[in-house]
Amino acid sequence: MQKRIINLIKKGLQKLGEVLYPYRCPFCGKMIPEGICDSCRNILEEVSEPCCRKCGKPIRNEQKEYCTDCEKRKPPFEEGRSVWLHKEPVNQAIYRFKYQNQRYYGNLFADCLFEKFSGELKRWQIEAIVPVPLHWKKQRRRGYNQAEILGARLSRLSGIPLRLDLVFRTGYTIPLKQLNPTERRKMLQNAFYVSEEAARCRNVLLIDDIYTSGATIGTIARKMKQKGVSKVYFFTISIGQGF
Repeated sequence: MQKRIINLIKKGLQKLGEVLYPYRCPFCGKMIPEGICDSCRNILEEVSEPCCRKCGKPIRNEQKEYCTDCEKRKPPFEEGRSVWLHKEPVNQAIYRFKYQNQRYYGNLFADCLFEKFSGELKRWQIEAIVPVPLHWKKQRRRGYNQAEILGARLSRLSGIPLRLDLVFRTGYTIPLKQLNPTERRKMLQNAFYVSEEAARCRNVLLIDDIYTSGATIGTIARKMKQKGVSKVYFFTISIGQGF
């Protein structure tokens, strides 16, 4: 009887929450039961072929295997995948997810990643999901790490362990969007620490919100391989246009 009463109270509180804080489409704010509204589904630009075989950026030249950035720098990771191009309304939704406490967006974004790329998780034989860490000062100010929210949901969906003990942010950096690619890489050289535990994982998936220059993902991947990780892959919600 007591368990039944507790369940009824939980359901009642859930219904009250739905009334006070109704679910809204992350991209336009329209009230809907769940997911993405039909109008936004029709305008969101998913990443599709032709795309870079390394980072997954869409490229305009079908004859090319790699984008210009990957041709020049040969990133240390194996492959990466992203759901959407980083442009409106995706970029605005990610901004709200990161900076305006819209944490519930993370479950939807992770669901989309899993729906589209669950095959890659199996093909890559991923053993650990590792969110890109925030510096503790930024996380304390924001209250959460958006990459950790994505990783936790993806871990539940896939059954792959979430590892928060492998990579740590040791250096506080200014927002990278203020820097060019060369400045970003220099800034990040000493921004991360990879623990010795990483060597126990052969194939690791890094997860973050956006892939632009690849400086963050590339820096962590390089350090992980230096510690003994065999292969590093990544997922992000969105990615920039490649050339």
